[in-house]
Amino acid sequence: MNQVVEVNETHLLTQAQRGDRAAFSELVCLYHSRVINIVYRMCGDAGLAEDAAQVAFLKAWLRLAQFKPATEHNTFRSWLYRIAVNAALDILRSEKAQVDIEQMPLSAPDAGLDAGLERQELVGQVRQAVLALPEASRAVLVLKEYEGLSYREIAETLEIPLGTVMSRLNYARNQLALRLRSVLEVT
Repeated sequence: MNQVVEVNETHLLTQAQRGDRAAFSELVCLYHSRVINIVYRMCGDAGLAEDAAQVAFLKAWLRLAQFKPATEHNTFRSWLYRIAVNAALDILRSEKAQVDIEQMPLSAPDAGLDAGLERQELVGQVRQAVLALPEASRAVLVLKEYEGLSYREIAETLEIPLGTVMSRLNYARNQLALRLRSVLEVT
């Protein structure tokens, strides 16, 4: 079944590179929720995530003719995720997007209303700890832990060496463990 999706994606990509907007719209539908998830985890604000995702898809459309999969790991997905991470980082760096962690909602935008207060508090503390990481480490952590990319896919997506991926992920995990130690301790 995964091969069918890849074949369909390849066909859509080919059509979109020829200027077919409907084909690109289908690609957007395939990746919209994953791109939103990545940028939300990078910036911690649903509104900024929507903005960054729109920017990412617009940039992808404008640069689509330049996309050439060079290796099996240089996929449309990794190329699009790189654009999304960069869009999220650009929005975070802009002066108008100062994210106040204390003002963020405690649960993810898709969390149900029936989620318990304890769970919401934990989600909020984890989000704060992730947002407190340096941008480079946060990007690696989000792509690995939330999107399930392999080390090689992360290296391709972020255009960094494999060793850098491993060291940034190790650093991010250690920092999270330190920040969340008191929250995660069982008494």
